Amino acid sequence: MTGSLRHKGRRVYRLRIKGGELEVGKRTLVMGVLNVTPDSFSDGGLYFDPRAAVERAFQMVQEGADIIDIGGESTRPGSDPLPLEEEIRRVLPVIEAVAPRIGVPISIDTYKAKVAEEALSAGASIVNDISGLGFDPEMARVVARHGACAILMHIKGTPKDMQKDPRYDDVMEEIKAYLRERIRRAESAGVSPDAIVIDPGIGFGKRLQHNIEIFRRLEELEELEKPILVGPSRKTFIGEILGVDVSQRLYGTLAAVAHAVLRGAHIVRVHDVGAARQVVDMLDALEGFGG
Repeated sequence: MTGSLRHKGRRVYRLRIKGGELEVGKRTLVMGVLNVTPDSFSDGGLYFDPRAAVERAFQMVQEGADIIDIGGESTRPGSDPLPLEEEIRRVLPVIEAVAPRIGVPISIDTYKAKVAEEALSAGASIVNDISGLGFDPEMARVVARHGACAILMHIKGTPKDMQKDPRYDDVMEEIKAYLRERIRRAESAGVSPDAIVIDPGIGFGKRLQHNIEIFRRLEELEELEKPILVGPSRKTFIGEILGVDVSQRLYGTLAAVAHAVLRGAHIVRVHDVGAARQVVDMLDALEGFGG
């Protein structure tokens, strides 16, 4: 069980990461998305050049990012797996350039143990795994060996097939059961109970109504006694509700961010760091967090 206190009604955790810890809950943390890819659904190609990626990392810190999440493989619906060597080639130069100078933790967005190993050795301190450490049997041991933090996300299927008719009897009950099992597996492999974050996986094997129900019932995840991360940024469900394409989803994203924070999210994962920082800071002030 992860120890926690409450601050103004929200649970507060001291989250272990490689080389230190983060206080999570007194204020909402913003994780900035940095996709070093040519084909991500939203910003593919913008930061594929390592120099542009490094510049963007520092820019996000200036905008108020608490964590930078670096990923080299698109996991958009229908995407194919990327060869291991290519994923490492994309992310490692960016992590090596940024880690000694950035001043905030770096997360590696990968489900491959070898990529995580290289990234953690290069200066990352968190592994953000869309499979909840499930796709690669070595991943939990790598996280444990490095004393890193693991973000365990729920997914139904794989990125290639997850949106092909996903069905649930009770979406939140199934997510909670899945995450309980992933937590048990991680802790059994030696990952510290104080080094685990959970993510319900908005858009990963979910229809529109499933995503809406997750937001409405987000507080139920408190049963798992882990910090909660929500990543709604620019996702398809926003476009379905508002009838806009990916380039016009900022306002919908910010509304989803605000709703998630009010329902108990501790960390929000976004592309538009500056705008999200203002939203969560305003909410924290109004709700009495951070004081």
